[in-house]
Amino acid sequence: MRIEQQIQNYITTQPESKNSELQTLHHLILTAMPECKLWFLDGKNDEGKVVSNPNIGYGVHMMKYANGSTKEFYKIGLSANTTGISVYIMGIDDKKFLAETYGKRLGKASVTGYCIKFKTLKDIDIDVLEEAIKYANEQ
Repeated sequence: MRIEQQIQNYITTQPESKNSELQTLHHLILTAMPECKLWFLDGKNDEGKVVSNPNIGYGVHMMKYANGSTKEFYKIGLSANTTGISVYIMGIDDKKFLAETYGKRLGKASVTGYCIKFKTLKDIDIDVLEEAIKYANEQ
């Protein structure tokens, strides 16, 4: 199954409220990153055990490990969770940057070193989220 089809299957199997919001965010990210590589991670490890929520990825970021090795991963991630939606912004070294730069302007969102979590799009300023996505894409 192609990645685009896996993404659409994932989005359409979500409850209606999350389905439409994930579709909106998917379109927003693709508009900000039109030529990006797409990823779909089903949340399962090599043994088929569920270890995380499925997530959609956009772009390419080289993750660096403490032992000096690197691994290709996505720059922006999108996932539904039990309480709402998470947007992952990878590759920012300063773990306070997202919260300090976008946290107060985003609205009702929890912002960590690489994750912006919110209940619904109505709770956040989508223009500020788009600004954070575009920033990450330029890095």
